[in-house]
Amino acid sequence: MPREVKDGDGITWSCIQAFAGLGGGEEKEAAAKVDGARNRYHVVCTPSGGAKSVRVELPGDWEAKLSDEALLRAIHEQQARDG
Repeated sequence: MPREVKDGDGITWSCIQAFAGLGGGEEKEAAAKVDGARNRYHVVCTPSGGAKSVRVELPGDWEAKLSDEALLRAIHEQQARDG
């Protein structure tokens, strides 16, 4: 299930673990896991407006334990890196 956060510009970001559409849990977890990193997963965040989606690396418990502010910071930092 996607997690939504709203930034200071009024953009609502819908974030979901990459490969969430795959079948079983283990297959999905393995596909989304960041290579060489423990407990880090690829998460895709899609904006409500015209900006492009952003792919961020987040800890495994991001859906429940990562604050909205930390999630938005990760999104905006990745946007800056992507140019």
